Amino acid sequence: MKKGNPYGTHRVIEPKGVLPQPALKIDNNMEIFDNEILINVQTLNVDSASFTQINDQAGGDVEKIKEIMKGIVAERGKHQNPVTGSGGMLIGTIEQIGPALEGKTDLKVGDKIATMVSLSLTPLSIEEILEVRKDIDQVDIKGKAILFESGIYAKLPDDIPENLALSVLDVAGAPAQTQKLVKEGDTVLVLGGGGKSGLLCLYEAKKKAGPAGKVICWAHREVSLKTVKELGLADVLLSGDATNAIEVYDKVMEATDGKLCDLVISCVSRPNCEMSAILATKDEGTVYFFSMATSFTKAALGAEGVGKDINMIVGNGYTKGHSETALQVMRESEGLRELFTKLYA
Repeated sequence: MKKGNPYGTHRVIEPKGVLPQPALKIDNNMEIFDNEILINVQTLNVDSASFTQINDQAGGDVEKIKEIMKGIVAERGKHQNPVTGSGGMLIGTIEQIGPALEGKTDLKVGDKIATMVSLSLTPLSIEEILEVRKDIDQVDIKGKAILFESGIYAKLPDDIPENLALSVLDVAGAPAQTQKLVKEGDTVLVLGGGGKSGLLCLYEAKKKAGPAGKVICWAHREVSLKTVKELGLADVLLSGDATNAIEVYDKVMEATDGKLCDLVISCVSRPNCEMSAILATKDEGTVYFFSMATSFTKAALGAEGVGKDINMIVGNGYTKGHSETALQVMRESEGLRELFTKLYA
């Protein structure tokens, strides 16, 4: 059996010398190296920015969505959207474990896991796409995938249904980072607060900011704001176009008596929302760009262009304990669990 690099560089075809995520093409032959794990894939949870783009490109046609997804994997050896650069995650069953991992992993053949690394770096082979659930960005397939030695994962819990767990784990970094970033008494804005990651961020922000804080939800649709209000996840509800930076700025100025926000979390799945987040942040405040639709060039140069001295954080989908933090929300909040079960499970 061939020896592999812990970070999967042995799978990179083009260009040589890079890691699997930025690579244009990787080897998706499912014969494993000595330090790899073979997964029999059940479901892909495509990240929101990527699925939105694919759905738009396909004009909402399910067969075209399947064609686009299979084309991406055929070309790249992984499901990395060439427009957004992002992927998603998967759930599946462990089929084979490389001998070099003996004693290094708590996994065994037959375990069901969710990969906590992006599909944009995961070797994937799709035999057939069985079902596309457009409303929740999930795709059931017959196929296999490879988890590298460095790849992180979460065993699926017994007390939460699989599709629900997958949906929550897909955005686990968002509520966990929110938990770390929000301080008591903070004013926090969540752009895209009516979406999956946004709702989880609102929950954690409300917990951490406490009675002295102020949590603001910005959503495009009034129905989303109604849901947030019913769940008690925000103190202020605002609606509008998140790409309209001046509209966002004006409304947030009014809602905060001109003080703006200590922390802005951007969960919007469409592009060109960078300046809305930046303008809504007070000087020396923080923006957490969780959305993979973010252009970090636009964010960096845009903040400079308006003279904003703020901290801008890349939405790293991993932080220690993120999977347990996200799943714990489903255990703590009866309202969110009911909503997520209705939408995703």
